[in-house]
Amino acid sequence: MMSAPRLLFLFSLVAAACPAAADERLPGGAATSRKPANTNAFSHPSANMPLERQLDFRVGDGIFRKLWASSPSSTVSSDGLGPLFNARSCQSCHVKDGRGRPPMAKDEAAVSLFLRLSIPAQTDVDHALLADLKRTVTPEPTYGVQLQPFSVQGLLAEGRMEIGYTDMPVQFADGETMTLRKPNYRVADLNYGPLHPQVMISPRVTPPMIGLGLLEMIPEADILKHADPEDIDGDGIAGKANSVWSRVEGRAMLGRFGWKAGMPTIADQTAEAFANDIGLSTPLVPQTSHGDCTPAQQACIAMPVGDDPTEHVEVPKKMFDLTVFYAQHLAVPERRNADAPAVKRGQALFASAGCGGCHTPSHVTGSDPAKPELSGQTIFPYTDLLLHDMGEGLADNRPEGLANGRQWRTPPLWGIGLTRVVGGHDFLLHDGRARGVLEAILWHDGEAATAKNRVLQMNRAERGDLLAFINSL
Repeated sequence: MMSAPRLLFLFSLVAAACPAAADERLPGGAATSRKPANTNAFSHPSANMPLERQLDFRVGDGIFRKLWASSPSSTVSSDGLGPLFNARSCQSCHVKDGRGRPPMAKDEAAVSLFLRLSIPAQTDVDHALLADLKRTVTPEPTYGVQLQPFSVQGLLAEGRMEIGYTDMPVQFADGETMTLRKPNYRVADLNYGPLHPQVMISPRVTPPMIGLGLLEMIPEADILKHADPEDIDGDGIAGKANSVWSRVEGRAMLGRFGWKAGMPTIADQTAEAFANDIGLSTPLVPQTSHGDCTPAQQACIAMPVGDDPTEHVEVPKKMFDLTVFYAQHLAVPERRNADAPAVKRGQALFASAGCGGCHTPSHVTGSDPAKPELSGQTIFPYTDLLLHDMGEGLADNRPEGLANGRQWRTPPLWGIGLTRVVGGHDFLLHDGRARGVLEAILWHDGEAATAKNRVLQMNRAERGDLLAFINSL
């Protein structure tokens, strides 16, 4: 165990890094949910939301849960599914508004784990679109930007993913060992011909939905001040901002959302998810009534669509806006056991290991009259929203915007300790390979290698304290 002087030193580090530590009980500020920490812990509205605005939240929740049907259908406000798709509803991927997972059995379909597809730029047009930030990737020419394993009746699905795992033992300094599992992905049963020979495949589990509106409200300048892409300060951490095109604003903006910060706003993210995951057109992405169908999939393009007769999209503006409102106002749950001695010791260890170099504890949101619940809040998401090189072990070798194949956005840690309570599993990282927090830490490398190595030097009691802190978030 640590000596008293060392503990005092570590507590001073925590105080310096996070002077408003007492406020961490409410990681979302006044918007924090104080509801019970049960399976619905991620599904509550901002706690400071008045009743009249909660009605919009509840209607948005209904749209988020809606099961879409193929066209034509008697349920005209719910048709337009696909024709190729990954899920029939938003909630199917974000179960209970929580974190997705890989299949737990070989015969289980992957619903909340996607395979993103792209190829290197092939033409001058491809290069120009990437250079102008109008695109983050060049789609695979036959299968588009995402593999869809499901389809409407009368149409073949694209194929299915297969996952294998290789065991990788890791030893701590005290002699204890853990076994990590390294995933291997392939696409089987392709129904539209072979993949491009240069195809790049990246698996992605759906992230939890909590606190997105608060992250969107952090001023861009406050995020960029943490960026150090050339590591000028020499601390080994070189946070880099992604810059991506926003359909909402009609310009390039800071990327905040997605595993590689490939989306700038919640509205942009929602529109892309409707298009690629469910195959639905929206006011922001109106040209994809056939979802991710490509010119090589003429049978898909020939299928009927479910366009609204007035707005000529499958998700009209009012419905779309309510879905975005719902996503913006899902509350972060209150912390648990924040004053427990083990949690406080773990917080000191978190700081001393250097984890806060990327998992920045605190931010203050900006002001927007349209979002009073989210404005001016001191929040504790434990992320800098920047890209970091995480080493070869986690690399997908697939660039996205300004992110290269080894870089990932720092995921927020708030709510991580309720992953199993909400979703029934502990799978973490971008593809769910880690079976719990400690495995996730041990996959860190690259800019996070120093922090990971400090964890490897901890004894069992210290590791337990570190996990107690992280799981309290």
